[in-house]
Amino acid sequence: MEPSLVPSIPERLRTGFFSGMQTSFKLIKFVLPLYILVDLLKDTAAMLWLGGLFAPLMKYFGLPGEAAFAFIAAFLLNIYAAIAILAPLELTPWQLTQCGLMMGIAHNLILEGGVLGSIGTRGGFLTLCRLLIAAAAGLTLEIFHRIWGG
Repeated sequence: MEPSLVPSIPERLRTGFFSGMQTSFKLIKFVLPLYILVDLLKDTAAMLWLGGLFAPLMKYFGLPGEAAFAFIAAFLLNIYAAIAILAPLELTPWQLTQCGLMMGIAHNLILEGGVLGSIGTRGGFLTLCRLLIAAAAGLTLEIFHRIWGG
């Protein structure tokens, strides 16, 4: 009889726990500084000015201008960076849903576009499609939100 190649349950739990802790620490090292930075800057003149700069575009999605920073982080980096930026902005549950919908469609665009391009697809075109679909979904959700009393 051959020995089992599948580790025991305690070994799998131990491995999973330590892998999960490593992943958590990696995320915390990245997300916590972003959260603190945005929380410190959210009421400064620079953040208010930049938020005002993006406000005309973001109003179409029912969001404050400052939410644009989270979208930039989601598009260029990842969802975790976006969450770190969104958290101190004190958005409503609906606004967070709106951000989640749009960022779920279009996130990590540089890396994923590069991967798509490396497998023979038109990465740039698909990245543009993801941005347009995210915008269309966000506009649609905002329209429904306004129609049904948001």
